[in-house]
Amino acid sequence: MSNSGNNCQRISRRVMLAELALGAAAATAATRALGQQVLAQQKVSQADAKYQGQPKGQQHCENCINFQPPNACKLVDGEVSVNGWCQLYAPKT
Repeated sequence: MSNSGNNCQRISRRVMLAELALGAAAATAATRALGQQVLAQQKVSQADAKYQGQPKGQQHCENCINFQPPNACKLVDGEVSVNGWCQLYAPKT
């Protein structure tokens, strides 16, 4: 009789661990998807990014990793100039 009691505990423990693992994986996937949606929807205003229509030295939108031709940015809302600049500038590598 003590063996069947141990078997029930093992099955319950296995089921519980499997359910926890599946739940954690689902939660991680949902969080990632939501995070990507939020990032895609939340752009910074040009004023908050301190966007200007002229370059800052050699730094300008066209050579920034966030620039999306012909006149958009992944991070800044609205149209931007290839010769523009903002404080979110990050050079292409």
